[in-house]
Amino acid sequence: MARIQIKSYNEATGRLKEIYDDLIDKRGKLAGVHCIQSLRPESIVRHMDLYMEVMFSKSGLSRAEREMMAVVVSSANRCEYCQIHHAEALSHYWKDEEKVLLLRKDYNKVELTEREKLLCRFAFNLTTEPGEAKDNDVTVPLRDVGLDDSAILDATMVVAYFNFVNRIVLALDVPLEADSGKGYKY
Repeated sequence: MARIQIKSYNEATGRLKEIYDDLIDKRGKLAGVHCIQSLRPESIVRHMDLYMEVMFSKSGLSRAEREMMAVVVSSANRCEYCQIHHAEALSHYWKDEEKVLLLRKDYNKVELTEREKLLCRFAFNLTTEPGEAKDNDVTVPLRDVGLDDSAILDATMVVAYFNFVNRIVLALDVPLEADSGKGYKY
């Protein structure tokens, strides 16, 4: 049970109901991470705008790479809710649930390309030791595998976004839906 009041779909009226209906139409269903913001309906809209920009916009990173980084950040933060949701999304691209499960446990043990390994390391290190990025140029390894400034910005935004969301989920104890990550539009 969440630590704050949540207005469920059945309780929603007015603008909140419109937002919930729009999410169901566009994303396939309503997630707990949306409902946790029900006391501030417009924050759901802004949150989804940011999510769509970070995860779905044109990028030098593939959708799979972004989902992979989301899983690594969420694993580092021990955010099971986001791990489950984004592991499901990553499985959609990788088509290998065992590989995704191993990624959740330890990205170092997964057979990845050099680029994928460096993106995972970047996501993990920026999550667990963010202050180190101030003292060391963490972009060098990413440049060495061909990422340009735009892709490095995108990678940084994925890491920052998931640290933001993980903290909402963890602090407010967002409950995992009964059908977890299944049923979303990718």
